Amino acid sequence: MNATSRSVAVVTGAARGFGREIARRLLTRGHHVVITDLDDQAVTVTAKELAHAGDGLVVGIAADARVAADHRRVAAAAAELGPVTAWVNNAGVLRSGPVWDQPEADQTLMVDVNIMGVIHGSRAAVEVMRDRGGHLLNIASMSAHGPVPGLAVYAATKSAVLNFSTSLQGDLDLARVPIRVHALCPDAADTALVRDEQASPDVALLFSQRTLLTPGAVADAAVALLDGRRVVRSLPTHRAGLARLGALIPRVALPVLALLRKQGDRRRTARA
Repeated sequence: MNATSRSVAVVTGAARGFGREIARRLLTRGHHVVITDLDDQAVTVTAKELAHAGDGLVVGIAADARVAADHRRVAAAAAELGPVTAWVNNAGVLRSGPVWDQPEADQTLMVDVNIMGVIHGSRAAVEVMRDRGGHLLNIASMSAHGPVPGLAVYAATKSAVLNFSTSLQGDLDLARVPIRVHALCPDAADTALVRDEQASPDVALLFSQRTLLTPGAVADAAVALLDGRRVVRSLPTHRAGLARLGALIPRVALPVLALLRKQGDRRRTARA
C-alpha cells in the first residue's frame, strides 16, 4: 500500500448491508476506503466487488470489532494509504428475545460488538484523525430513542451508542480536537441483520413501519451526515418522535407498542 494525498475512509462491518453501501458511496466520492469485517472471505469478496465503484483503492481487512488492537491495526493500515478523514463504526449484532430467555453468549456478543466495538473504533479514529481533523460516524438505531419490547438488550446497546457519540463530541469540543462526531439512527432496514431474525415474533416491532428502509437509503443518509456538522439524525424523523415519546411516558407508550407489535407481526409473517 503506497501513501498518497487522497483522503482515506474506514468502514467497519462492511462486508454487507449498510457498511457495504456506505463504502460504495465513499469510493464514488474519490476516497480510498478500508473495509473491515469478522468474516475474512466475505470482506475479501466485497472488496473485489467494490474495486470498480470509484477510482480510489479499496482494501479489505479481516478484523474483530470487539478487539481494540484490531482497530489500531486497521487505523495503521488506513494511514499508510493517505490521510484518514472519515471513520464509520458500522459493525453490529442483533439478537431478539426476552432477556430471561436469551443465551448469555448472545447478550455478551451484542454488548461487546455494539458498544465496545464503537468505543474501540472511536478511540482508534480519534488517534488517527486528531491532528488533521475528520468525521466519525457511529451507526446507532431508531431503538436508541425508546423502549423496544423483544429487543431490550439490543435497544440498550444502541442507546449507549447514541449517548456515547454525543458525549464524545462534547469531549472533543472541550479539547479543541477538530473531529466531528455523528450518530445515525435508522429504523429497521431490509438487511441480513433483520432477515436473520425475521422468524422470531420478538422482532415484530421492526416491521410495524409500512416498509423497511433500504440499505442504499441508509447509506445516503450516512454519507450526507459526513458532509456537515449535524450530530444526530434519525431516519425517518417522525418515527424518532414517537420513540422519544415512548421513553418519556412509558406507562402510556407500552400498551401502544403492544398494538404496534401485533400490526408488525402480521407484516412479519406476510414477508416470511
